[in-house]
This record gives sequence, C-alpha cells and structure tokens, in this order.
Amino acid sequence: MSAPALEVRGLAFAYPDGHQALFGVDLTVRPGERVAVIGPNGAGKTTLLLHLNGILGAVAGGTGTGTVRVGGLLLERRSLAEIRRRVGIVFQDPDDQLFLPTVERDVAFGPANMDLPREEIVRRVADALDRVGMSDVADRHPSHLSFGQKRRVAIAGVLATDPHVLVLDEPSSNLDPQARRELAELVQGLDQSVLMVTHDLPYAAQLCSRCLVLDGGRVVADGPTEVILGDERLLAAHRLELPYGWRLPERDCR
Repeated sequence: MSAPALEVRGLAFAYPDGHQALFGVDLTVRPGERVAVIGPNGAGKTTLLLHLNGILGAVAGGTGTGTVRVGGLLLERRSLAEIRRRVGIVFQDPDDQLFLPTVERDVAFGPANMDLPREEIVRRVADALDRVGMSDVADRHPSHLSFGQKRRVAIAGVLATDPHVLVLDEPSSNLDPQARRELAELVQGLDQSVLMVTHDLPYAAQLCSRCLVLDGGRVVADGPTEVILGDERLLAAHRLELPYGWRLPERDCR
C-alpha cells in the first residue's frame, strides 16, 4: 500500500505564553482524499495547519512534540524544503501570499525557488493559471483583482509547486455565491489530497467525504461527513451549527 498523503501522530504544542494549543492530535489523510477540519474558535485548527509544513513546531524552534509525515517523509530540519514543496498552504487572506507586481510573477515565485529550468517554470505557471481559470489575468497586478480572483491566484501559486497535499484555510470566506461555486468546482477537480479548515459546514459537506472535529486542541470526532454533520448533539457540544433548514446534499465525493 502507498504511504498516507499526510500522517500526523501525537502532535502537541504550547505557545511561549504557556497556552497549550494541541494535545496529542492524530490525523491521517489518504492520497486523493478530501478532509474537512471543523471546530469552534480557539480549537487549535490554525495551530494544526501551521505545523503541517513546519511554520510552527519543533523544527521551527518551538515546543512541539509528535511527528508529521508527508508521503512517508518525516518532517525534520533536513527535509523541511521538500515538505514545504509537498504541502501547499493557501491562507484565508490571499493578500498574505500575493506580493509581486504581476499575477504571473506571483505564481512563478514557488517554482523559481525550486531552481527549476526557466522552461519548466513557464510551463508550470501556464498550467496552474489554466487550472484555476485565471490565464487571462497573468499580466495584471494582484491588487486589481476581486477577492475571489485573488484566492484562485493564490491556489495557482501553490499548485505550481506540484504539492502532494493542498491545505485550504477558510476557503469560502468573503466569497460571493458565484465565486464560492467556482472555487468548489476547482477543488473538486484537483488530484491532490485536500485538507480544508473551515467554519462553513455546508461547504465541508459539499467538498469533503470525511470530517474531523477539533476542540480544545483534541480530535473529538472523525468520520464520514454526513455522520458528523448529522449528529446534532455533537455539533451543539462543540459550538457548531448548520444553517436553519439546511440538509445534507446527495453527492459522490472521494
């Protein structure tokens, strides 16, 4: 059997002020699987996300314990560059990732830092922009784009590095209905494993066949999305709510 796309074991972390954010988190994501991580504010979702490519944790000089493996490769100092290639994180605010004068240069930033040949960088940029439907804005300044367009460009910048796992932080936030639908179609068409951190429970149901509930730095539930979101007591116990009258969609999701 192939190695899990992402495997987290016994992950614990305390911030310098002594706040313990994670308590022995275990998580496995299979190749091609899409998994939603949900939970109330302060549950540890962002802390978990930042451990997946070494932004936080022991490798970054923090107080974390536990292990992270991506495609079987252990996250440690000597593997950090490769892990960051394999795990692409798209943050909630795309302006945190877009900082160069043109869309094309922003998307090229990751591949250029991998010391790839110029021809390969050009190919990857063109392919990534095509996959997110943004080829026609390659020469524009990112600040001139809509929020939804910026988010798709940020995803293109990550896809251009050919990651094994795509991590999305609140991907549906601040999107209008059309941009929300377009992003869902984009995510559904990806071959990569996807880990989606979100408060948007209907979006989790639409895109992910599996759902993990994180609260108080611990995994309190992990199972099929329809089971997790259909458990009203579980949701209420962890300050999660579905929109009034909303029902789980019928879908075929990996």
